[in-house]
Amino acid sequence: MTKINCIIVDDEIIAREILASFVAKITNLQLIKSCKNAMEAIEILSSKQIDLIFLDINMPEISGLSLAKSINTKTKIIFTTAYREYAIDGFDLQAVDYLLKPIAFERFLQSVNKFFDINSKISSLVVADAKKEKSDFIFVRSERKMVKISFKEIKYIESLADYIKICLIDKTVVTRETISNIEAKLPSNQFFRIHRSYIVSKDKIDSYTNEFIEIDKNALPISRTYKDKVLEKLTIF
Repeated sequence: MTKINCIIVDDEIIAREILASFVAKITNLQLIKSCKNAMEAIEILSSKQIDLIFLDINMPEISGLSLAKSINTKTKIIFTTAYREYAIDGFDLQAVDYLLKPIAFERFLQSVNKFFDINSKISSLVVADAKKEKSDFIFVRSERKMVKISFKEIKYIESLADYIKICLIDKTVVTRETISNIEAKLPSNQFFRIHRSYIVSKDKIDSYTNEFIEIDKNALPISRTYKDKVLEKLTIF
């Protein structure tokens, strides 16, 4: 089995740890080093053959974009950043993909598979470890840190314009994210949309009518757009 040498470059330790845990799940990837800045990455790139870089953009001194412009084009890049506005610049540099933090494992896996599709020396990606170990949590950015959110703790999610409120069993976490993006990171067999502003966990539903779902004494509206699908799912449950 051909191993793909990769490095992680990010100035945030939690982001590096999350990416490293994702890399460890994929059999074909071999993490050479997790770098806290561009200078560490440059040192590794000058001494080893690196096939793939998971590269943050907004870093002190030397940005990820500046680093990307200086490296060998044979080394592929998957940008990882919390800032949407850098996406165009990232793709202008012919990046394999552009991952927006917080990154779900399923989205990470899509990017890695895209890399393997592009790389002709690998015909397929072996992800036996990943298939065995399905993530049961995600990380979201809240109050300047990455917060672990366990799926089993989520009661419902409410959209607040550019923010979402994740209502857990014992607390509430607010993060800057769209409800559609967070919906894509949740297991569809456990969560479903009932309104443009609400996602619910089926396990936390106390009661329901044709108009609303009740969770922990909170009546959440079922909109006309989602009504038929919601009632169909509720009947199956």
